[in-house]
Amino acid sequence: MADWITGRVKARKQWSDTLFSLVVNADVEPFKAGQFTKLAWHGEDKKVARAYSYVNPPGQDCEFYLVTIPEGQLTPYLAGLNVGDELLVQRTAAGFLTLDEVPPGRDLWLMATGTGVGPFVSMLAEGSCWRQFDNIVLVHGVRLDAELGYREQIAELTQDQPRFHYVPFVSRETVAGAEPGRITHAIATGRLEQRVGLMLTPEHSRVLLCGNPQMVRDTVTELKHKGLEKHLRRKPGQVLMENYW
Repeated sequence: MADWITGRVKARKQWSDTLFSLVVNADVEPFKAGQFTKLAWHGEDKKVARAYSYVNPPGQDCEFYLVTIPEGQLTPYLAGLNVGDELLVQRTAAGFLTLDEVPPGRDLWLMATGTGVGPFVSMLAEGSCWRQFDNIVLVHGVRLDAELGYREQIAELTQDQPRFHYVPFVSRETVAGAEPGRITHAIATGRLEQRVGLMLTPEHSRVLLCGNPQMVRDTVTELKHKGLEKHLRRKPGQVLMENYW
């Protein structure tokens, strides 16, 4: 049975009309960067709970990156929370999108859409990735410039890391420094590798995917064309993934 505790909103940030972050004071158990927990509200006759990844590294206040789904049962409630309000938090974390699950390699590619960038921010802040890999590439695909959440924090976390590459993709408007279109097309054409200066190869590349299921499926397909396969404990590969929603 899930172990639920009461958390209290310590801070919130509105990134766009639909994207927001909550910092929550909650006595959760230790977790690994990349893992998720559940947030919930308890109505008169039912509890509504959904899984959300930690954006913060272990040992800091819980932080979650969320998108409001107007017809959803939980996010409209979470979007209405203010500092001091309470919510339910599952004490224990889960999930295998963690660096200790990744086979040894030279280059770590972190590819996300939307709020899927959250667990990768946690990894960059936690710091063991810098010792585990020579090169780290963070690819973040969104529709609009305002949806590139956490880019300032990412810049701060990586300012002393010359072998880090941040590649934003914005599909519905032109943004300086961002690639147009979708991540999958840039993989297929080689444009992503050209921008970074690294090749996606089974020998050197380890890829973590987090975002909407269609992006994950399409990216896995493109990576297979380059010889990269899903990683399973019984059959080591190069690609690990987490679907959002």
